[in-house]
Amino acid sequence: TSFSTPKKKKRDDGMREHVTGCARSEGYYKIDKKDKLKYLNNSRAFAEEPPADTQVRTHPPLTAGRRSEQRRLLSSFTGSCDSDLLKFNQLKFRKKKLKFCKSHIHDWGLFAMEPIAADEMVIEYVGQNIRQVIADMREKRYEDEGIGSSYMFRVDHDTIIDATKCGNFARFINHSCNPNCYAKVITVESQKKIVIYSKQHINVNEEITYDYKFPIEDVKIPCLCGSENCRGTLN
Repeated sequence: TSFSTPKKKKRDDGMREHVTGCARSEGYYKIDKKDKLKYLNNSRAFAEEPPADTQVRTHPPLTAGRRSEQRRLLSSFTGSCDSDLLKFNQLKFRKKKLKFCKSHIHDWGLFAMEPIAADEMVIEYVGQNIRQVIADMREKRYEDEGIGSSYMFRVDHDTIIDATKCGNFARFINHSCNPNCYAKVITVESQKKIVIYSKQHINVNEEITYDYKFPIEDVKIPCLCGSENCRGTLN
């Protein structure tokens, strides 16, 4: 049987009018490109206009993932204050702009590419968590391989962070007897982390330094920081 399809009517606004009153009952049909453009332009204009009774947000709100991450970190912080949590979140989601280049103190150094206020988290010291026995073995192996510097940072009596072959920019931070930063151990999710804090205001292109606090030994390591109160040795 052949029957004539009813002529498609359009509303005053140019959009198609459904004869049966429901779009699902009319099956699949194509929409003209002109009608698509009109609909998209109208919906885009509506989306761009903010409600009159609400304020425009200058920053996007926290997503559900970030809110759950913050709650998880809050419950996992033991022995730390809330300010440490906020700063750790800031360090994780908005990292400081830093760069490493040649230093007048020793070899490579880490420098700030933006102003850093006092008492802020600068960077986390990242590496492999190893035990003292493994650290002694690796130190001898690094000497045999000709690696002049080993980047090991002691967390506590049993744990050492080795950033010699697996780390980030924090391993390039040089020692200074008059540093602008200091290292602090915080606990997150039952895991101890080393974070470098700013001790004072740090300007752009200023080198990041902290006191290594090496134990006193007979074999001295010369210090080249050049500060007024330089002790002369690292240990």
